Amino acid sequence: MTSINKTKQTRQQILDTGRLLVLRRGFVGVGLKAILDASQVPKGSFYHYFASKEQFGCALLADYVNEYQQRLDALFNAELGSGRERLMRYWTAWIDDPLLGGWAEHCLVVKLAAEVADLSEDMRLILCDGVSHLVARIAETIAHGQADGSLRLTLSPTETAQTLYQLWLGAALLSKLGKDKTPLHQALITTELLLPPAGALGTSERFSACLHPLFRSLV
Repeated sequence: MTSINKTKQTRQQILDTGRLLVLRRGFVGVGLKAILDASQVPKGSFYHYFASKEQFGCALLADYVNEYQQRLDALFNAELGSGRERLMRYWTAWIDDPLLGGWAEHCLVVKLAAEVADLSEDMRLILCDGVSHLVARIAETIAHGQADGSLRLTLSPTETAQTLYQLWLGAALLSKLGKDKTPLHQALITTELLLPPAGALGTSERFSACLHPLFRSLV
């Protein structure tokens, strides 16, 4: 192995190990010594790979965003079902994924958004940009669902994507706080209502259908 490849491998090892530690303790709560010890990298060599802890944080988030986008590519592959099926597969993965045990549990946005927003502008921008791209991908897949006839919506794809992401981010925070996946399961039920299959009643229509005929005309 060349020295360049060795350097890249060690740097990635530090990022991978650092991510696991940050997910448990937060960014501020993890010291450089803990990262190097867990990575089995000699003490004092951190600055050979990163100019500062903030630069490490930026690299950590950029690596996470890139890896997340690769997982999205696999889930949102147009050959793997209708637009609605791909979307529901994505939201279900937040709760349970065979490889990760649930994306919400390993989400750095859930863990770090509030912390890094006031800590580092560079880290905040990387995370914010990653979220913007994610919401755009969700909106794009919603539009595909409309085009292939698997979805009927009252809101625009962009508005629906923003609403869904905000719903799931809040559910993930509550799930983490309570150490209970119930908020995520409730979010999935709400998502089913916000992404009705073509031919199903919309949310307002379902509400109207439950009313007494005397009041239905007023809705």
